[in-house]
Amino acid sequence: MGSSLAAARFNPEQAGFPADGWTRTPPFLHGSIHSDHSQKGTVMQKRFLGRTGLEVSPIAIGGAAFTYVHEAAGWNPLSEEGAGVVMDTLNACLDSGVNYIDTAQAYGDGYSETLIGRVMKDRRDECVLASKAWFHLDAAGLEESVHGSLERLQTDHIDVLQIHGRMFTAEDVDHVINGGPLKALVKLREQGKIGHIGITSEEPWTVIPFLSTGEIEVYQIAYNLIYQGAARHFLPQAAEAGAGVVTMRTMTSGIFQREAAFLAPEWDAAHRLYDAALKFVLSDSRIHSGIVGMRWPHEVEENVRIIEGWETPIDFADMPRVTFGVYKADDDSSRSANSG
Repeated sequence: MGSSLAAARFNPEQAGFPADGWTRTPPFLHGSIHSDHSQKGTVMQKRFLGRTGLEVSPIAIGGAAFTYVHEAAGWNPLSEEGAGVVMDTLNACLDSGVNYIDTAQAYGDGYSETLIGRVMKDRRDECVLASKAWFHLDAAGLEESVHGSLERLQTDHIDVLQIHGRMFTAEDVDHVINGGPLKALVKLREQGKIGHIGITSEEPWTVIPFLSTGEIEVYQIAYNLIYQGAARHFLPQAAEAGAGVVTMRTMTSGIFQREAAFLAPEWDAAHRLYDAALKFVLSDSRIHSGIVGMRWPHEVEENVRIIEGWETPIDFADMPRVTFGVYKADDDSSRSANSG
C-alpha cells in the first residue's frame, strides 16, 4: 500500500496487453481490442480499463439518472412504470454491447442498485459492474455498505468498487489511506467480493496522491469539453501509472449545450453539440470509458449510433494545452506545409 509511484507504473507489454495503443492510441478506434457482437448485431469495440485488464465499452451507463425525477421530460423512475423503463434501458445497453454499468449506494439510498440488480439477476456475466461506498466511512462502515450493495445488486461480486468522493483534502486522503477505507477494500478484494478498487472525484487533481498507493486502479473523474483541467495534471500521471480512467459529467451535464443555446444557437444547427461532447472525451486515449446518463432505450441507441464507425482524427492526449504549445504546433504545421 505504501509503494512509490515508480512501483505502481505499469508496462502493458509485460502484462500481455497490446503494446500499441495502451495510452497513446485509442484501442477501440484502431481495433486492437476485440469487437463484441451484440444480440442485435451491433459491433461495440472495447477498451482495456487500465491495468485492471477488464474490457469495457467506450460509453458506460450511469445509474444516478435512475433516481432523479425530471417532470419536464416525463421521466419518473420512482414510479412502477418508470422502473420498468429502467429495466428496458439496461437490457438495451447489454444488447448493444454497452457493458460498463456504474452506480452507487448513494443513488437513491440504494434504489439505483436495486433496479440494476433486477437485471443482474439474469445477465450479471454480460457486464462490468461498478458501485461506490462513501469515503468518510470507517473500515466497518465501508464493509457494511459494500455488503448492502452486493445484496441489492443480486451478485456475489462487484467488479469495481469505488471510494465515493467529490474533492479530497489532505485530511481526506490520509483517512482513505490510513483510516480504514482502503484497508477494508483490500480485505474485500482478497475475499473475492470485489475485483478492483477505484475512487471518484469531481476535482481530478485531488486524487493524484492516490496514484502512488498502487492499490487504487480505477479513477472516475469529472472531465469534459468545458472542464479540461485534468489533461494538464491528472491524466498524464494516470497514464504513466496504467490507471483505468472513467469520466463523469461526460456530456457536461447538459451545461455546455444550455449555455451555447444562449450564446451561439447556430452552433447546434451546424453540428450537434451533444455529439461533439461525447466524441471529445472518447478522442483522448487516456480515457477508457465515458459515463452517460441514458434513461430510455432510444437514448442508448442514439449514443451507440454516434460512435458507430467513427474514428477520431487525432489523439487528444497530444493536444497542446497552453498558449506556447499551441503556437509551437501551429509553427510546426506551417513549416511542414511549406517544406512540402
